[in-house]
Amino acid sequence: MGIDTIATTSTDNMNTQTIFVSGATGFIAQHLILQLLAKGYKVVGSVRSIAKGENLQQNMNSKNFNYEIVEDLQKEGAFETALLKHPDVTVFIHTASPVTFDSDDVEKDLLFPAINGTKNVLAAIKNVSPQITRVVITSSIAAIMNPDHDPTIMVDESTWNPTTWELAKINGCFGYFASKKFAERAAWEFLESERPNFTLTTINPAFVFGPQAFDSEVTSKLNLSNAIISDLLKIKPGEPVPDKSDPSIDVRDVATAHIIAIEKIEAIGKRIILKNEDYSNQLILDAINKGVPELRGKIAIGTPGTKKPLNFFNDQKSRQLLGLNYTSLETSVIETVRQFIKYQK
Repeated sequence: MGIDTIATTSTDNMNTQTIFVSGATGFIAQHLILQLLAKGYKVVGSVRSIAKGENLQQNMNSKNFNYEIVEDLQKEGAFETALLKHPDVTVFIHTASPVTFDSDDVEKDLLFPAINGTKNVLAAIKNVSPQITRVVITSSIAAIMNPDHDPTIMVDESTWNPTTWELAKINGCFGYFASKKFAERAAWEFLESERPNFTLTTINPAFVFGPQAFDSEVTSKLNLSNAIISDLLKIKPGEPVPDKSDPSIDVRDVATAHIIAIEKIEAIGKRIILKNEDYSNQLILDAINKGVPELRGKIAIGTPGTKKPLNFFNDQKSRQLLGLNYTSLETSVIETVRQFIKYQK
């Protein structure tokens, strides 16, 4: 099926497609797969083990979902066997990449896995799946912005994080930001040098909040963004609240944006920033104290109503392309916390 056909056919016809999603057990990926299945797409997801695959298949509870095992993203040819089993796949969404600030060996834990995983995916598609004509990669706002958050520098869809390889090795935070930049750069460079049969779109979300796709997936080890919320729940009344702000987005909006990226021809060749409200620790506490009354008096209050806007993002092109009504920060936080409470019970 050609690129134009994918982008312009009716929903009924379009949803006969099969879409491959790497990193299928991830926070964003599970929401994405649920939304794809709800729209009638068939989905193949890559997982690291049979146990993870069986658990995910049980949660998805759909005859249109299957999984393939890819144990090591960095292993050359890792995806080729999986793709050869599914000649019906016409779209590949690559969400698999390490997400952590906690690393003693940035090259080993972050840089090489992100870069090599991306290269392996694209090489496999080119080598064995010429029928795949659309590729979407989950990058990050980290590939766009400087980890130092210089408020005097306005960034947009054309901007790249300036962190060098040497600077990346200083700590896990710089390493994570750099890994996203280098991996995404590798993807665009692959497109330019290899001239494959597919187009590319990258999704660059901010800090991603929101509930897990399934209550059963809530554990004490949370994804990087939701750990920010859980850490604030540990601050007692009267204790100081750390001053921290960053751009944010709801996980369900991120999932939807990936689907828009495969359905809209205008998304081809684009980097799409996903950012709604700037969160701060204070705004998160305000939302919890307002929307989760059973926690009032048990967690910090801080200084309600104070807000520290960042105002160094221009994401108008992305907003216009997506046409989404974003989920509010307050809704994301409250629904996330309510899921935490269920888990604790």
